[in-house]
Amino acid sequence: MIETITALGPRLSIGSTCAAMGLARSTYYRTIRPRYGPHCRRTPNRALSRQERQSALTVLHEPRFVDRAPAEVYATLLDEGQYFCSERTMYRILAENQEVRERRDQLRHPNYHKPELLATAPNQVWSWDITKLLGPVKWTYFYLYVLLDIYSRYVAGWLLAREENSSLAKRLIEESCRKQGIFPGQLIIHSDRGSPMTSKPVALMLSDLGVTKSLSRPQVSNDNPYSEAQFKTLKYRPSFPDRFGSVQDARAYCREFFTWYNAEHRHSGIGMMTPEAVHQGRASEITAARQQTLFAAYGHHPERFVRRPPSPPVLPSAAWINPPRPKTASQDAAGSTISLSDDPWVDPSSNEIGSSLKSNSSSRSYVAVASATEGTAQ
Repeated sequence: MIETITALGPRLSIGSTCAAMGLARSTYYRTIRPRYGPHCRRTPNRALSRQERQSALTVLHEPRFVDRAPAEVYATLLDEGQYFCSERTMYRILAENQEVRERRDQLRHPNYHKPELLATAPNQVWSWDITKLLGPVKWTYFYLYVLLDIYSRYVAGWLLAREENSSLAKRLIEESCRKQGIFPGQLIIHSDRGSPMTSKPVALMLSDLGVTKSLSRPQVSNDNPYSEAQFKTLKYRPSFPDRFGSVQDARAYCREFFTWYNAEHRHSGIGMMTPEAVHQGRASEITAARQQTLFAAYGHHPERFVRRPPSPPVLPSAAWINPPRPKTASQDAAGSTISLSDDPWVDPSSNEIGSSLKSNSSSRSYVAVASATEGTAQ
């Protein structure tokens, strides 16, 4: 192309010929008249020659300098009355030979596993978390611990304390598992990576109970969605105060809220049924009764319904934390899914939690452990 433009240029002008050939005129002139040769960079006059650079590299490779920084090498040579190059040039020479790197250990983040949990019945997977409730004055908080069944949305246990620590979490989980009749190998407890959740006492206690521990990835709130959603329901209630005057006020409010939440709240995620009804296995009975009511309404006024009789909201057959995406045949089945769908579940109606742990005066921790049925029992 360059030869064609050069040949036609005297007759048609260089600019017209370049435009016809689709080439910028500046590109043509830069090609035929390179300033320092094609793709070449002029070497500064102050640059070291090839032999001088090799001599400097040989000095840097001396046994006494192999573990020294270029600044130390430079200072040592000056003290000996020698000068080969500047400190910065030493770095350049080493970099050209791939001999410069960070010597300190680099931070390597572990490859955290994405939790994929499945529950097809109550008491298979519990989610738990801790949230702060504002106290009477600035910088004062009360800590609310909540255990939630992800299938039924039933609050299996809760605890309110002035502090956040592993011993309180351990007491809550032990008491809740005992009163729900959890047997070894039945339950998975999922949480984020807060200090009580990852503590050694809690881990040992779960191991003794035969409960599998599952943790979210760091700073991924979507890995614990059920607890986060339940806390929003709590804090967005019209009666939720800006601050609590005392731990007794906070405990009384939580007791009333969890009684309402379990026994009266129609949850959209479980077919508009109450968590207590689903947890106690009455979902199919309620669905059948609702369907009969709708059939009766359809029989009286079929013209008010389009095409077919209406149907009540359906209880989902499973509850997932991070449901796996469909994988193609070429994709490796990386990761694992923890599922207890084949395990039987114990009817919690015979193991109602209706107690509260008394405050521990020695530790000055005001504690209240309550279950879903505490409010109804009182």
